[in-house]
Amino acid sequence: MKGLSGKAVLVTGGGGAIGAAICRRFAAEGARLLVADRVREAAERVAAQCKGTALVFDIADYAAAKAALTERAVDVLVNNAGWDRFQNFIDTQPEDWEQLIAINLRGPLNMHHIVLPQMLKRGRGRIVNISSDAARVGSSGEAVYSACKGGIISFSKTLAREVARKGTTVNVVCPGPTDTPILRGFLGEGEAGQKVYDALVRAIPMKRVGQPDDIPGVVAFLASDEAAFITGQVLSVSGGLTMAG
Repeated sequence: MKGLSGKAVLVTGGGGAIGAAICRRFAAEGARLLVADRVREAAERVAAQCKGTALVFDIADYAAAKAALTERAVDVLVNNAGWDRFQNFIDTQPEDWEQLIAINLRGPLNMHHIVLPQMLKRGRGRIVNISSDAARVGSSGEAVYSACKGGIISFSKTLAREVARKGTTVNVVCPGPTDTPILRGFLGEGEAGQKVYDALVRAIPMKRVGQPDDIPGVVAFLASDEAAFITGQVLSVSGGLTMAG
């Protein structure tokens, strides 16, 4: 991809399955990785793999995030960190919503607010937000998560308009069902979990769930010079499960 070599790329949730795959792809493009995760061991492991720098902080903590990023120039921000708990909305309690909102909505807002000013000052930047197809078409048991991820889509489109003339692009990638610990936790174990998994695969035109390595290619593209005239767009990576316009 053009324009990625030597760029400083910050990936939140970089120690997770999709985050680590994104980090490896940018490292292969010659980028300089800033691997952010609230779990030190995960951040340091992926940073070592990518010859990058581990940053340990909670994106939901504005002060901690700002302190960790002071004097660090960021060319590309990938807001990948996310978390979910599968539960029907009527069975949740207000306190359950808070953690979901903090990680999936407030955290990315914090990261934009901290990183974007330096991009605007330099007159160039790339932001890729990882949302979810749950935001586009809904997903049973993920009401609050879907609301947060839908908010990220709306926020990204609005922000893209605000900064379009200032050299910074903002785009969104929406993974469909992807083989991660979150999905495995939802499916459960044993025969019941396998039945749900098989039904999910049958619903996907490509007849498989996504893998973490299916996501990084489009993220790298949107962060590259190849996508310099693309902003405010939302792209699903779902094997054809969702085909929303």
